[in-house]
Amino acid sequence: MMFGQDRQELRQMYIDAWRKSQAGQVVSPLEAQIAAVVAEHPEYHETLGRETSNETYTPEGGRENPFLHMGLHLAVREQVATNRPAGIAAIHLQLSQKTGDLHQAEHRMIDCLAESLWEAQSRNQPPDERIYLERLKNLS
Repeated sequence: MMFGQDRQELRQMYIDAWRKSQAGQVVSPLEAQIAAVVAEHPEYHETLGRETSNETYTPEGGRENPFLHMGLHLAVREQVATNRPAGIAAIHLQLSQKTGDLHQAEHRMIDCLAESLWEAQSRNQPPDERIYLERLKNLS
């Protein structure tokens, strides 16, 4: 598993990767991936600049969870790199060409991923890749 189950440990990974990257320190391949996603989200830099982030993000609070959002970016990038589920790399390419913006394409894909994960969690079942891919195909 890439990350542990501890929320604070996971958040600290983002904070540390960003700090190391900003300081010009050597980073691991995973830290480089995290830092790249963080760099694309300047709205989260202040949050990551804090010593720790113990904040709770809930839909009721009206604030997006930056760690969840960036984690979904990493997940989509991993899916595209491995083409799993099969066909996602082609969908990503088409959507990137259509939007003209790789980051914006990922945001649209993230919405589909988040919905699929939420449904799976609600049903206490693995995500349905077929439905997920259909959602993604409907974007282009």
